[in-house]
Amino acid sequence: MSKFIDYLKTRQFYINLGAAIASVIIIISIIFFSLGYYTRHGSGIPVPQLEGTNISQATPLLDQQGFKYQIDSVYVPDKAPGTIVQQDPDPGTNVKEGRTIYLMIVKSLAPDVALPDLTQDNYRTALSNIANYGLKIGDTTYVHDIARDRILEVKFAGQTLHPGSKIPKGSKIDLVLGDGQGASEVEVPEVVNLDLDAAKFVIKNSGLVIGTITYGPITDSTKMVVQSQVPMKGDSTNKVSIGTRINLTVIQKN
Repeated sequence: MSKFIDYLKTRQFYINLGAAIASVIIIISIIFFSLGYYTRHGSGIPVPQLEGTNISQATPLLDQQGFKYQIDSVYVPDKAPGTIVQQDPDPGTNVKEGRTIYLMIVKSLAPDVALPDLTQDNYRTALSNIANYGLKIGDTTYVHDIARDRILEVKFAGQTLHPGSKIPKGSKIDLVLGDGQGASEVEVPEVVNLDLDAAKFVIKNSGLVIGTITYGPITDSTKMVVQSQVPMKGDSTNKVSIGTRINLTVIQKN
C-alpha cells in the first residue's frame, strides 16, 4: 500500500494521468465532430416556398436542390389545376438534402355530387343546401305559381335534373321558382262523355267554374253524361283564364 502511495507522488504517475486524460478528450472530440458531420448538425437546406405555385414550376426547383417529393391531389373550386395548396415541411424549414417534401395540388377533374332534393324548398333554404353540396347558383327564372320563391325545377346545361342526379362539384345550376301569383291561364279540360260528377271534379280541379248545366231527357239521374261543353278545347281555345265558367249539356247514358 505504501508503494502505491509513493507511486502516486512520482512524476511518471502524473505523465501517465495526463496522457490518459488527453486520450479521453481526443476520443470524445473525434466522436463529437464525426457525429456533427454525419447529421449536418446546425446546417441544412431551407425548404422553398411552394404554396401558390404550379407543380410544373416546383418540381424542377426541388430536383435542383436535391429534394424528393410526394404528390397528392384535391379538388378546389376556382383554383387552377396543378396549383400547390399545401406543403410539408413548411417554407423556410431547414432539412437535410434528400428529404421528402409532401405536396397537395389541385386536380383538374371535379368529383361528381348527387343533386339534393330542392323541390318544395324556398329560395333561401335552397341556397344553403346548394352550397353544402359544393354547387353554385346560375340563372333564376320565375313562372306563375301560387307559392312564391318555391323551387319548381332545377336545370343544368339546359336539361331538367331530378334529385340524385350526378353533376360535377362546383357546377352552376339554374333554378325555376314560383312568383306567388299562380297561373293566369289553364288548359281547357275535355269532359265530353264523362259522367256528370266526374266532369264537375275535373273542371273544379282545373281552376275553372261549373257554369250553366242544360239537361236533356233524363229518367235515371245515375246515368247522366256530358254531351257537350262550352267552351270546348279546340285550335283557338286551348287555354282559358282561371275562373272561366264551363257550360255543360247533359243527357242520359244509354
